[in-house]
Amino acid sequence: MSDPRTADSRFLPHTSHWGVFSARMKDGCLEVRPYAQDPDPNPLIENFPDALAHRARVAHPMARRGWIERGPGPDERRGRDEFVQLSWGEALDLLGRELARVRDGFGPGSIFGGSYGWASAGRFHHAQSQVHRFLNLAVGGYVKSLNTYSAGASAVIVPHVLGDFDDLTRRNVTWDQIEQHTDIIVAFGGMALKNSRVAGGSVSRHIERGAMQRAQARGCEFVLVSPLRTDLPEETHAEWVSCVPGTDTALMLALVHTLVVQGLHDRTFLDRFTVGWPQFEDYLLGRTDGQPKDADWAASIVGVAPDTIRGLAHRLHGRRALIVVSHSLQRAEHGEQPVWMAAVLAAALGQMGLPGGGYAYSLGSIAYYGRRKNAVPLPTVPQGHNGVGEFIPVARIADMLLNPGGHYRYNGETQTYPDIKLVYWAGGNPFHHHQDLNRLRRAFAKVDTLVVHEIAWTATARHADIVLPTTMTLERMDIGASSHDPLLVPMHQIADPYGEARDDYAIFSDLAERLGARAAFTEGRNVPQWLEHLYEPTRLGLLERGLPAPSFDEFWSGDGFELPQELDDGGSIRAFRNDPDATPLRTPSGKIEIFSETIAGFEDEDCPGHPAWLAPADVTNVNTPLHLVANQPATRLHSQLDFGAHSAGAKHRGREVAHMHPRDAETRGIADGDIIRLFNARGACLAAARLTESIRPGVVQLPTGAWYDPQDPEEDMPLCVHGNPNVLTRDVGTSSLAQGCTGQLTTVEVERFNGNLPPIMAYDPPKGLVQEMGGSGSKSAAIPSSSV
Repeated sequence: MSDPRTADSRFLPHTSHWGVFSARMKDGCLEVRPYAQDPDPNPLIENFPDALAHRARVAHPMARRGWIERGPGPDERRGRDEFVQLSWGEALDLLGRELARVRDGFGPGSIFGGSYGWASAGRFHHAQSQVHRFLNLAVGGYVKSLNTYSAGASAVIVPHVLGDFDDLTRRNVTWDQIEQHTDIIVAFGGMALKNSRVAGGSVSRHIERGAMQRAQARGCEFVLVSPLRTDLPEETHAEWVSCVPGTDTALMLALVHTLVVQGLHDRTFLDRFTVGWPQFEDYLLGRTDGQPKDADWAASIVGVAPDTIRGLAHRLHGRRALIVVSHSLQRAEHGEQPVWMAAVLAAALGQMGLPGGGYAYSLGSIAYYGRRKNAVPLPTVPQGHNGVGEFIPVARIADMLLNPGGHYRYNGETQTYPDIKLVYWAGGNPFHHHQDLNRLRRAFAKVDTLVVHEIAWTATARHADIVLPTTMTLERMDIGASSHDPLLVPMHQIADPYGEARDDYAIFSDLAERLGARAAFTEGRNVPQWLEHLYEPTRLGLLERGLPAPSFDEFWSGDGFELPQELDDGGSIRAFRNDPDATPLRTPSGKIEIFSETIAGFEDEDCPGHPAWLAPADVTNVNTPLHLVANQPATRLHSQLDFGAHSAGAKHRGREVAHMHPRDAETRGIADGDIIRLFNARGACLAAARLTESIRPGVVQLPTGAWYDPQDPEEDMPLCVHGNPNVLTRDVGTSSLAQGCTGQLTTVEVERFNGNLPPIMAYDPPKGLVQEMGGSGSKSAAIPSSSV
């Protein structure tokens, strides 16, 4: 394989979570252009050019001064301390000794390697795969995290109710089916294009806008149930049902109640394909608690007129209806309930399993939903065997660190939090995706050592004890692929690494050598050899199907090629509808579980045996009279490349933009463009106000992803001057069943900020940093012999 560096040369293919593109270096500057066959390219690729050599990049291995001088141990100076520069040899020697100390003294069960985050779209340089492989092979394992911040509740409830989660989300209703068959879509939480523009792997064609536009032109009706009008694109001409945040379950109950009392529900389907309808119907009609869940009852909870609710139920009856629930609904208190209740609504309509009908959980939440699956294996890094069985639900990291030995409920069992001494993070930023950041700061202060691999000085890196600079995706070669996108992409290295940045693989190879595991970790391969090795199962899969199977060199010298895909057959739910006896669902009963004996047997009060309206604890009051919606951003993926030009260009006066209704702004003396302070008992942040009629009165929307930027890190509850809403959100689980993230919703007050506007420091290297920026040489600090 030839040298992949291509300075001042032709455009070469690459890919990212937000789209396939090509790039080149010309006159020292990066140029990018979208994939020519993408009908709706994602502008997020414009974050790349300014990011390569941005001042936010980490140039050299660094260590926190207090950790160097005092050694490992709990330390409240994390996030407040100075850093000193190390050589690579010094950094890896220190880290190798610390890993051995923890492994030998406390066991691999004292190491947390959750490392949650998206990182690279490449199949080899996927940070989570690399760190998990390293910990398994060099240390003996690690405490892992389960599920995701995006779908923590749904991933647990769906297997109880509908069986296979991946089949429901990835092999069910497709955009092609919607274009051809769907008459009406009710999208609870919407299908915002900013979400479906990105994928966990690569995405070559952004098809969602066009599919919705063509469905609408054919006559498909779109109904958006959300406090935000922008949660469906304008092309859908959607009817907006503006609801109180977090009340979707009550609205769904009222829709089903209307169907039942007017005899419009599909009794034949319910009898044949579901279990538990009689128990649920008793609750629905008020036989168990004296309260019928009718439209009049729901109206006062949801903020939608009873006639609107009843009218919507009638419009769903007798048509090819599709119920969609976004990830956002289950990122809230009792988030399991809307996911479960939407399945009941689709079942009551008798639509489950029909082309373009039934239930499409999370359609539009990510780019590989609503598409066909690839029919051959993709390159995949083997991670080895994890010798540690302990785990936590991913959003319970602060609980784990603050309560070692404490107990919690999860999926019907009582679990114990492990005692973590070392946290190893690569390819993620918990100061983006976790909640109640002041609590997270306290949690990270409890461990002996926090290790972070990073391209830039995120808040997570600033709280670390050892920071190792890693390459950005454009600074390395890889293979780009996604399970539901057909294009396999050779990801060429476009630029030289920044400063002394190294690939995760190179870092872990040298660390593994210090722990006696280099041969096991590398298997004797360099990066090009690994890429060719990982490509081989894909090539063999093509040969088995009698299809052209390019050699690796042929693949690498081209622009990529398309893989075969499976049929659009509706997956397990379609098969179940067609023959429920021969192809039952993977649930205890083999049917759709409207009432679950299993969940009822758990006896957890916050998740009963059937879907129900459970009022939240976090409600508006005199101190926090506004709902806050902390949703995904439109100008970046999560917090990635927040310092890029596209993301920075959407800010106002350097702050993240918060949307609020003019009525709420007027009562607070706030004008469009003003800097505002959002606050509650957990924290406060600044943002720029943007007034719009496209948001429900009483609601403020501030997207996640602005880098946490405390005005004074020495304070325990500093003001975030940049606009990170997770200083405000609550760090509690959805319920005892799933313990998912509840970061989508909380309550706040807002006021106009009249003080001197603090500078944005989030992208500047930490205060007191001792390093030489940008060069390949290393000036290291003196390390006391007592260290580690």
